[in-house]
Amino acid sequence: MNATTYGLDVAKQVFQMYWVDAQTGEIANRRFRRDELISFLALRPGGRVALEACGSAHWWARKIKALGHEVVLLHPKFIRPFVQTNKTDAADARAIWTAVHQPGMRTVAAKSEDQQAILALHRMRSLLIKFRTMQVNQIRGLLYEFGVSFRAGRVAGLTEIRARMAELEDTLPGAVISSLQDQLKRIDGIEQDIDKLEKKINVWHKNEEACRAIAEVPGIGKLTATALVATIGDARTFRSGREFASFLGLVPRQTGTGGKIRLGSISRRGDPYLRTLLIHGARSVMCHAKVPTAWQKAIQERRPANVAAVALANKMARTAWAILAHSGTYDKHHVSVRLA
Repeated sequence: MNATTYGLDVAKQVFQMYWVDAQTGEIANRRFRRDELISFLALRPGGRVALEACGSAHWWARKIKALGHEVVLLHPKFIRPFVQTNKTDAADARAIWTAVHQPGMRTVAAKSEDQQAILALHRMRSLLIKFRTMQVNQIRGLLYEFGVSFRAGRVAGLTEIRARMAELEDTLPGAVISSLQDQLKRIDGIEQDIDKLEKKINVWHKNEEACRAIAEVPGIGKLTATALVATIGDARTFRSGREFASFLGLVPRQTGTGGKIRLGSISRRGDPYLRTLLIHGARSVMCHAKVPTAWQKAIQERRPANVAAVALANKMARTAWAILAHSGTYDKHHVSVRLA
């Protein structure tokens, strides 16, 4: 007998679930509190629970799977078209249930606790870098109002500011000098916090075999490798490397009508943080590769630099997917063969 499929709309305290009982055909759309939902699923026979890949969804996926159910995560944009009425919890739960029954519906791989943890470290590091950049830019802007300018670059600029502190004390008001010193101390504290996070990320990189495998790909360093492994979840969720590159927004946007398809700029879907890391890595390969591959030389000769960087980032993502999906290793002489 077929198992019951549930459509679950999660929130912080209130949860809505829609299902059609596989035995009786009875339709239900009930609201639960957190403890009530866990108790209800623990007593139900094993079924399939579909939910939106939103906040806390990966924790719920692990929790529900531990209760003996199969969990399916769906991207929010694939659920919205099935909301037939006004957006409510009940309508969302029914839309999730309807979406999971569609043929060929794409799913999102549930992340492990370690993968979520390493992504949290990446998010913290990214925000601290943003704070540091804002602080440095503010110092430059405020000092420029007093006619003081410094060399370009964060490290060079901060070094010159500290070297010229005695000069600044003679030319700037005392209130500005004391605040400037506080800002510099704050920047030093932020840099120390960034270093601590990077050390924790490096430890995870050393202990994770998948990270070490894809770090052999030119342009993929420790940060990119850890972020990619943590983001992709289970690589076998994607049917091909192109699908993974599309998931990251590294493929052209397509618009078509009347049988004509036009390709535009990249779609920029998916995680912008990981896409940025891959593109930066591609630029590094373009500038510093000692022995560029024939493919890289050809793409750089016939395409602008930015287009070539995105194309190389696409290739890096597809190579990383192949290594993770097939548990392989990087081979720079590998030649892919398209199946007949």
